[in-house]
Amino acid sequence: MFGWLGRKKEELLQFADNRAAFEYACANFPNRILLEAVIPALVEEEGRRGRDGERTFLITLAGRNGGQKLWTCTLAEAVDWPAIGDFVGFRVVTIAEDLADEPTPVGYISFVLEPLLVGGNRWKIARNLTPDNIKQPFRLF
Repeated sequence: MFGWLGRKKEELLQFADNRAAFEYACANFPNRILLEAVIPALVEEEGRRGRDGERTFLITLAGRNGGQKLWTCTLAEAVDWPAIGDFVGFRVVTIAEDLADEPTPVGYISFVLEPLLVGGNRWKIARNLTPDNIKQPFRLF
């Protein structure tokens, strides 16, 4: 009768490129550094390969004033990885408070994201870079 029971059509916001999506994420989302959060980021540079097989990348995490640059990696077991210029999701594993003046997130690149915002609050995942054998955290609420 009033459309209460029907599914609402989700809004889609398509961006011209990865840089435009990143800039939107910086300006319109809090991007707080919390444990297990996935924060949008832009891959700036590729680094060396680690001894265990992980690939390192310089990324810029989305945030106010253009974000925060940091070196991070993919997991060693990953069979896919991002390219320079990709819009990615960085998963926070821990927060290092003794490495720098302000708390620094430690984590890994878990997704390659499409420059497409779904429902006004989540990014569409293009590729999952997290291996299947990685255990997800189990929490009791």
